[in-house]
Amino acid sequence: MQLKSVMENDNANLRRFAREMRKEPTSAEKALWKLLRNRRLAGFKFRRQVPFGPYILDNYCVRARLVVEIDGDSHATPEGQENDRKRDAFLATNGILVLRFWNGTVRNERDAVLDCIADTCAERVEPDRRVNSGNVQ
Repeated sequence: MQLKSVMENDNANLRRFAREMRKEPTSAEKALWKLLRNRRLAGFKFRRQVPFGPYILDNYCVRARLVVEIDGDSHATPEGQENDRKRDAFLATNGILVLRFWNGTVRNERDAVLDCIADTCAERVEPDRRVNSGNVQ
């Protein structure tokens, strides 16, 4: 789903909530955003707290169709895990892959997290590059 399609299903309350979430990130979200913003990660542009359908995506790269979620304790409960499964399935039906990292992993294993995100972005756009360069394989 392209960003234009997202905006067609615009929800003013969700947008307002996303705006509030951008103002009060967790420490792990803030740390990761410093590394993703302004195309700092391999030139990939990420947007923060993006409304998409009924959800808000922590960090979204449109080009790679990739969401990076930073999860806290609420995601460890059975209810949180079920909500994540439903959300991930919804996003998958729209061609979007979700990578999830725990808060502690973002803080303590920063380089591994960044490598995983960069590698996944590159893998997801590589088919586009082959087609665009005329070297379809």
